[in-house]
Amino acid sequence: MDEREYVMIRGTVQQIVFYNAENGYAVLRLLSEDGGEVTATGTFPNIGLGEQVILTGFWVTHPSYGEQFSTEAFERRLPSSVRGIAEYLGSGLIRGVGQRLAARIAEKFGEDTFDILMAEPERLTELRGITERKAKEIGRQFTEQSEMRLLMDFLNEHALPLSLTALLYKRLGASAIDALCENPYLLCDAYYEIDFKLADALAFNLGLSMLSEERADAGVIYTLSFNLDNGHTFIPVEKLVGAVCALLSEDDVVFDENRALESIDRLADGGKLVREFIAGRDAVYLRTMHEAEAYLAEALCHMAERNFEYDFDVDELLTALELDSAFPFSENQKQAIAKAAKNGLVILTGGPGTGKTTTVRGILEVFEALGLNTLLAAPTGRAAKRLSELTGMEAKTIHRLLEAGYAAGGRLAFQRSMTNPLECDAVILDEVSMVDISLMQALIEALPYGARLILVGDADQLPPVGPGNFLRDLIGSHCVPTIELTEIFRQAQKSDIVMNAHAVNAGQMPRASAADGDFFIMKRSDPAAVIETIAQLCVKRLPEHYGFAPSQIQVLSPARRQGSGTAPLNARLQEALNPPSADKAEKRFGETVFREGDRVMQVRNNYDIVWEKSGEEEAGTGIFNGDVGELVRIYPQQECLIVRFDDKLATYTFDMLNELELAYAVTVHKAQGSEFDAVVLALSSGIPRRLLTRNILYTAITRAKRLLVIVGSGETITYMVDNNQKGRRYSALKVRLRDKWQPGTEKTENSG
Repeated sequence: MDEREYVMIRGTVQQIVFYNAENGYAVLRLLSEDGGEVTATGTFPNIGLGEQVILTGFWVTHPSYGEQFSTEAFERRLPSSVRGIAEYLGSGLIRGVGQRLAARIAEKFGEDTFDILMAEPERLTELRGITERKAKEIGRQFTEQSEMRLLMDFLNEHALPLSLTALLYKRLGASAIDALCENPYLLCDAYYEIDFKLADALAFNLGLSMLSEERADAGVIYTLSFNLDNGHTFIPVEKLVGAVCALLSEDDVVFDENRALESIDRLADGGKLVREFIAGRDAVYLRTMHEAEAYLAEALCHMAERNFEYDFDVDELLTALELDSAFPFSENQKQAIAKAAKNGLVILTGGPGTGKTTTVRGILEVFEALGLNTLLAAPTGRAAKRLSELTGMEAKTIHRLLEAGYAAGGRLAFQRSMTNPLECDAVILDEVSMVDISLMQALIEALPYGARLILVGDADQLPPVGPGNFLRDLIGSHCVPTIELTEIFRQAQKSDIVMNAHAVNAGQMPRASAADGDFFIMKRSDPAAVIETIAQLCVKRLPEHYGFAPSQIQVLSPARRQGSGTAPLNARLQEALNPPSADKAEKRFGETVFREGDRVMQVRNNYDIVWEKSGEEEAGTGIFNGDVGELVRIYPQQECLIVRFDDKLATYTFDMLNELELAYAVTVHKAQGSEFDAVVLALSSGIPRRLLTRNILYTAITRAKRLLVIVGSGETITYMVDNNQKGRRYSALKVRLRDKWQPGTEKTENSG
């Protein structure tokens, strides 16, 4: 039985001793209504100085800090005294309003200050030095802060993450609370990235029936949306019904199959879903996924059927190129270059050391001779940078190429599209295995009519994180000209990294190198032993014996938290490579401590992050998922930090830190598309078996350029080599391509 005595106290916020912007937890000093000073702890979202609060909770005695009031619920009122209003406005909540200006505003308008800021901000021009533009901006910020405070209070009351505040306000503005009350399941939109159960709990708190149509429809949409991240473009109806019933059934509520089927039909009738029998399945799609598959099948077949004629001898140019090269082209490489010149769509695939880069250079030479304006692209920033270095031409991420940004409501939008196509004659896209069908649709929609598309990738690497299995489906359809490079060039055969990658891909065990080689296996099994060995390798052994700087070494793991996952690895490597120091500022965010000098990774696309090039006047916006940089400065007073990504300095406010992770160790999935001088792969016991697959091991090995060290158990390596399960993905693109394909109907156009 709870014997704590709950009481209510009233007071005014005098000091904010501590505040966690991530969850709203704070330690406050209050001036109570009887004139005493109170230390209160609890969750106080967006609290400001001078606010009057009514707290409900109980007294506790902290072993170090003495008596404190532990708050379980609170109400607040904006300050009403001139002094309180001045403190509140000058506490940093409104940019451009410091303590002096806040005091002048409060003295001028007294108790009417907040009403004037909300309804008549132009009256601020009555104060000397405030222009009409600045007055409107102060009023706008105050109104926004007031609306966001109400939204934060609502989220806090219903135990929802405070991180939703900015997302909800950006999309719904002042109507966010009304919209949530009307339909709490709007939170199931992938934009908000929260678990269905949180939206369900809000609906229950607001009195919605557990058997309502709104709940059923939200459960179906959520299940389909959730499975996009598992790679499925559709779900067979019987599996979807089972998953929805499991999601929506509670201890005292059984959600039956008929209700799920009724919901699917209702959503299909409303145009939100598409139900279609295809690939031998009764398939249910989100409408956008169905449109993407159908569009790609149609567009790709048209491109694959297109041939070009020109007055040009490709063979003669290839002969000239070979004379200028130290290495002759293989027959497959010549075939790939010739097909790229003549066909509208070509796939170039092959493993490491088979000459994909040399072939791409040959294609670029031919395209230049044909007078084609060619653009280079890749899915990630690091892959684009590597493509630039290998070809000597600028390469961009797909998002940058398409000029990605945010549309109204915070939704992703591309400036380049059917109505504003790219200005080019050809696009060469590298690392295609990483590209999902939604992004591929956006790219092809932005191609001008008649443009060539060359797709380059390794189909044996990991599939995309998003929906579909684009490259494998395309190759498997046999509808697109595909050249697979299989010959390992002589210079590549000297690398044990290359040879072991091909061995693993063929289901054979890798072999460790001799002392002067580039592929090593250190037998460890226990996660703690693996992590400690890796720390020693990164701090001492690899720098001393091979001359690698820590920045050249990338640690990889299949897992995030289990076994030797990236979370425990990052904690240990941060301690070893960048320990606490009196001259290094820190910022704690959740379980992570960010420290000046840390290696960090951007974990989602953000088109609004402002960056400038160090030492130059050039500036821009946008940092993308997978970009790795160094945290160079933390500014506690300004509540921001600076990260250097290559030659760009990007500014993050503290409320954006959920977009950064420590990157001393990253998952194999996150490393795809990148290459590193030295790779250390952690394969301890305790890693989930679903992550111990051949293609994860193959992908990890192919990330290393000069040195690879596997630290793990032989049993784990053997299991991964033998486990060729790629994980089934429900996708019908291959079937749609075959249905559309009409061989022998090639269209011929003039070129060059």
